[in-house]
Amino acid sequence: MEMAASFVGTAGSVPTARRGLPALLLRHGSTGILFDCGEGTQRQLTRSVGLFDLDAVFITHYHADHWLGLPGLLKTFELRERTRPLPIFGPKGLHRTLAFAEAAVGRTRFELQPSELEPTEGVEFAGLTVSAFDVDHRGPAFGYVAHEPPRPGRVDLERAAALGIEPGPDMGKLQRGESVAGVDPGDVLGEQRPGRKVVISGDTRPCDSLAIAAHGADLLIHEATFLDSEADRAHEKAHSTARQAAELARDSGVRMLALTHISSRYAGGEIADEARATFENSFVARDFDRVELPFAEKGEPVLERSRRADDRKTPDADQPAIVSTEV
Repeated sequence: MEMAASFVGTAGSVPTARRGLPALLLRHGSTGILFDCGEGTQRQLTRSVGLFDLDAVFITHYHADHWLGLPGLLKTFELRERTRPLPIFGPKGLHRTLAFAEAAVGRTRFELQPSELEPTEGVEFAGLTVSAFDVDHRGPAFGYVAHEPPRPGRVDLERAAALGIEPGPDMGKLQRGESVAGVDPGDVLGEQRPGRKVVISGDTRPCDSLAIAAHGADLLIHEATFLDSEADRAHEKAHSTARQAAELARDSGVRMLALTHISSRYAGGEIADEARATFENSFVARDFDRVELPFAEKGEPVLERSRRADDRKTPDADQPAIVSTEV
C-alpha cells in the first residue's frame, strides 16, 4: 500500500513567493489526511496533487498561519458539491476556532465533525492510526504520529516444507494468519515486521514528548524556524533551531528528517547545512516536494523534489533535486 507525504506549504508565519503557509498532505492507500491548513491551502493543493475529497483534517494549534485556510477550503468543497462529512481534529479550542470558519463560509451541504482530542488519543483510519501528543508551544498545541500496526513476519519456506506445507495457496493462508493441516502460523512465521511511521512536530521547542513520539520514525517532519545562532530567540518564541531538530532526529533513530516552517529570513541552504552537520539524512522541504515511504525491508524513504517554473533560474541552495516532478 502506498504511503507518501506531500509538502503543501513550508513557510513559517509569513508566506513568500516560493513558500505557502503550513500544510502537509499524507496519503495512505486511498486515504488522504491534511495536517494544518494555512491560508491558500486549497490553491496549493490544486497546483500540486489536486484538490480531492479529504478524509480528515488535523490542526496542530490555533495560530492563524496553521488554520486560516480552512474557510477557503471548506467553501471550495461546498462549491464542488461535497456531501461526505469532514472530520476535523485538534487540541482544545477547536470548536471556537471552527465557529469563525463556519461564519465565513456559511451553511454547507456536508457535515463538519469537529473533535477536540486529548493527548495520546488516536483516530483510526483503514490500516492507519493518527495519535496526538502534547508539544511545547504557546497555548494548546499538538504534534501527531501517523503509524501502521505491526505486520506478520514472512513464512520461513524451509520450515514450512519440513512441516509438510507445499508451495502454493497454503503458504498464503499461513501468511494471512490461518492454520493449515495442523500447522499454526506461529510455527512458520518470522518476527513481526514494523509498520511505517510519520511524525509531525507542529510548532514547538524541543521536548521529551516529541523525542518519544519520534522514536524509530521513517520520516520526522520537524519545524526549523531558526538557526542555532538564534537559539535564545527560538526558545523565547517556543520554536526550534535546525540543529535541535537534527539532534532529536539522531537521538530518536529517525530514518529521514524533513525541515519545515522556514522563516523568510533564511534562504534555506543554511538551515540544511546546520541540520546535516548533526544528522546527514536531512533536507529542507520545498512546496510540492513529496516523500514516498516504502516498507523498511524494501528500502529507504525516497525524496521526490518538485521543480516548478520559478525554480529553474534560481534553484534553492539547500539540496539538488533527487527526482524532478513538473507541477
